[in-house]
Amino acid sequence: MKSANSFNEYVYEAIINNWNADALTDYQGQTLQYHDVARKIEKLHILFDNCNISQGDKIAICGRNSAHWAVAFLATLTYGAVAVPVLHEFNADQIHNIVNHSGSRLLFVGDYIAKEITPDEMPQLEGIINLPDFSLMVSRSDELTYAREHLNMMFGSKYPKAFRKENITYYHDTPEELALINYTSGTTGFSKGVMLPYRALLGNLNFCIHRLSPIIKAGSPMLDILPMAHMYGMAVEFIFGFCNGCHLYFLNRLPSPTLIAQAFLNVRPRLIVAVPLIVEKIIRKKVFPIIATNRMRLLLAMPVVSKKVKEKICEQVYEAFGGQAYEIIVGGAALSKEVEQFLLDIGFPITVGYGATECAPLISYNDWKEHVPGSCGKVVEGMEVRILSKQPHQVPGEIVTRGANVMLGYYKNEEATNEALDAEGWYHTGDLGTIDELGNIFIRGRIKNMLLGSNGQNVYPEEIEDKLSSMAMVSECIVVQQNERLVALVYPDQDEMMNFSKEELEAIMEQNRLELNKILPNYCHLAAIKLHDEEFKKTPKKSIKRYLYQNI
Repeated sequence: MKSANSFNEYVYEAIINNWNADALTDYQGQTLQYHDVARKIEKLHILFDNCNISQGDKIAICGRNSAHWAVAFLATLTYGAVAVPVLHEFNADQIHNIVNHSGSRLLFVGDYIAKEITPDEMPQLEGIINLPDFSLMVSRSDELTYAREHLNMMFGSKYPKAFRKENITYYHDTPEELALINYTSGTTGFSKGVMLPYRALLGNLNFCIHRLSPIIKAGSPMLDILPMAHMYGMAVEFIFGFCNGCHLYFLNRLPSPTLIAQAFLNVRPRLIVAVPLIVEKIIRKKVFPIIATNRMRLLLAMPVVSKKVKEKICEQVYEAFGGQAYEIIVGGAALSKEVEQFLLDIGFPITVGYGATECAPLISYNDWKEHVPGSCGKVVEGMEVRILSKQPHQVPGEIVTRGANVMLGYYKNEEATNEALDAEGWYHTGDLGTIDELGNIFIRGRIKNMLLGSNGQNVYPEEIEDKLSSMAMVSECIVVQQNERLVALVYPDQDEMMNFSKEELEAIMEQNRLELNKILPNYCHLAAIKLHDEEFKKTPKKSIKRYLYQNI
């Protein structure tokens, strides 16, 4: 597929070239073909035009992934308005604040969100539109009310001889123009509006088209698991998939592990984009118990038999993900080294990428055949990366990056913008890492998470957590500092803990602590492991919100 000159040109070409192909399907629900998407986009353009939405006006979208979410987003950008994707996992107050802070004129909401929000808390909104059927939930404008009530008539009057390919005209975007404002939901608890220009969307899309479209052909099925309001899911699953002519399936219900597993088998996606939690749960629950048996350990220890056993295991794991994926790209958080090494040992096609909302999101990636264990790939085309360390190959330093994918800044927040972007255009990620001689990037932790040991040594809690998470009865964990002591909080495996009393669980954790300390430097030793009685609160990327647990 050839590269387009602008983002909206990509959208236009995808629709024209795949006019009668399946485009968007709500899992176990309705399917829209590319020409259906074009018609719905045109109707929304008529609606926007007749209620005096101008280029540059903000339109917010909040709901679970769905075909109509995708349509609303594409309609906003191809009209020249600025999209404000809002994570449906935000609470009502956060949604109100984002809509108000962004100055959005319209809000598209899913049926679940519609029940949660309070329209009076968003007084500047001119209308709230329901995503399931594009009906009006709230209208504060006579023009909007009239346009929605007469939309089919207006559409028929404008296109009396049917709506055809030649009728499509989309806004011509320019590189530095603001395309969307994406509000972060980081582990620090402070949400900032990341201003992403069209060049950032285009830079990510060009890279994906260049690297993935030779393998992921038009018409290939893709399962959109990650929230499209988050840049990782939006850029790689949704925008790339649509502009590449793929058939996208949306899990428009709460994506439980059971639902995801069944959807993999039904959709059989050609590419899987996931956060570590999804992959790790499948491996830890369905695979590790099998290979932990004495018989399997014996077979894996026999050189002659081991290769065939691993091939068989790989086939079974591959089938659990649908059996058709070229690769699984993991990003958004650290992948357990134990799970990663197991998958690499059996020859499973997995790779790890790295990015940030501020880069829309791609910073680094490698094809699974080139993946180096523990790394998150090499810097993508159009971007540069530096490690702020005198010995970047050995000593961790902050990862900084600049290039086409980098944001304009934070909306209405000059102070935060100046902290993140320096005078030379380098975005300071806040991540610590090293880089090898071949350019592979290794993440070592977050600067804000780094702890100072009693002897002055830097302690990276993520490295301790990675080892602890593979130990007995540990489902989730986080390492915090209490005075000068390192303490781990552990949420135990719920399936297994019913077999043990609290005292027995505490004894298991103490044994874990002793074994872990044997393999850790002295300054990383844990003074205690404390049981935590509920699952840790997480961001949409499934990273634990650390700031909530620092003072426990």
